[in-house]
Amino acid sequence: MQKSTAQNPVPSNDNQPREYGRRGDEPVIRFMRFKTPAAIFSLVFSLVCLAAIFTKGLNLGLDFTGGVSAEINYTQPVEQKQVMNALEEAGFKEPVVQFLGNQRDLIIRMPAQEGEDLASRLNTAVQLPNNTASVQKVDAVGSQVGNELYIRSVGAVALALILMLVYVTIRFEFKLAVGAVISLLHDTIVTVGIFAIFGWPFDLTVLAAVLALIGYSLNDSIVVADRIRENFRKIRGADPVEVVDISLTETLRRTIMTVTTVLLVDLAMLFLGGDGLFWFAVAMLVGLFVGTYSSIYIGTSYALWRGLNRQDFVVQVKPEFEETDIVP
Repeated sequence: MQKSTAQNPVPSNDNQPREYGRRGDEPVIRFMRFKTPAAIFSLVFSLVCLAAIFTKGLNLGLDFTGGVSAEINYTQPVEQKQVMNALEEAGFKEPVVQFLGNQRDLIIRMPAQEGEDLASRLNTAVQLPNNTASVQKVDAVGSQVGNELYIRSVGAVALALILMLVYVTIRFEFKLAVGAVISLLHDTIVTVGIFAIFGWPFDLTVLAAVLALIGYSLNDSIVVADRIRENFRKIRGADPVEVVDISLTETLRRTIMTVTTVLLVDLAMLFLGGDGLFWFAVAMLVGLFVGTYSSIYIGTSYALWRGLNRQDFVVQVKPEFEETDIVP
C-alpha cells in the first residue's frame, strides 16, 4: 500500500499576530522604524519651545495681566467690528469684543485704561446710530489677581498630569504610565511653546484648550495602551517592537476617524466661531496633531526603551499557589 505524501495542514491559530500569515490587504505599518529620529526631533523641538517660553515669554491676555471687563446690552443685533471701531475711535486701547450667547449681549475686555470715570466714558463710546447700548457691569482686574490666576493655572496643569500618571499606572503598567505622562508633557510644552514663538495671545480660553488637549491625548494613549496589553497577552513569537507596530496599526483607523471628527468641529470654530473662539480653536488645531503624533512615538517609544515586554502584562502565580509533586 502506497503511503500518502501529503502533509497534514498546519492548524490556523487566530491568536497569531496579523503580520504572521495575515491577509495580504492588512499590512503592518512599521511605526517604530522611525522611533529614534522621532525621539531626537521631539527632544530638540521641545527644548526650542522651552527656550521660547522662558526667554521670549507668553503674550498673556487680560485674564492674567489684569485690565477692564464690561458687559454691554444693545437693543438691536450688532457686529463685533462696529463695537471695536467705536471703542478705538473713543480712545480705548486694544479692545476685544465677544458675544454672550446672542448678537445683542457682548463682553468687552481691554487693558487697564488711563483716565477717570471709566464707566461713563465707556457708556458714551459704545452708543451706535439707531442702536442704544446700556452698560450692565464694569469690572477692573488688577495685575495681582492676574498673577494669582496664572500660578493657579500652572498648578492645574501639573495636578492633571500627576493624577493621570496615577490612573494609567493602576489601569495598565508603570512603564506605559510614565510614557503617557511624558507624552502629555510634550504636548503641553509644544502647544504653549508655539504660542510663545509666534507671540499669539495666551488667555484663559487657550488654557482651557490645553487642558482639553491633555484629556484628548490621554484618551488616545489609553486606547493604544489597551491594545498593546491585549496583543502582548495573545501573541506568541513576536518581539516587543513587532507587537507595538501591530497594536498601532490596529488602532490607526480609529485614530484617523477621531482626528477627522475633532478637526471638522475645530475648523468650524476657527472660521465661524468669531474672535471669542479663534485662539481656542488655534490651540486645539495645534494640539490635535501634536497629541496624535505623541501617542504614537513618545509614549510607546519610552515604554520600549524601558524594556516593555510580555511579562509586564502576564499575571504571575504566587509561589503558594504553584503545583508541587506529591510524594506518597
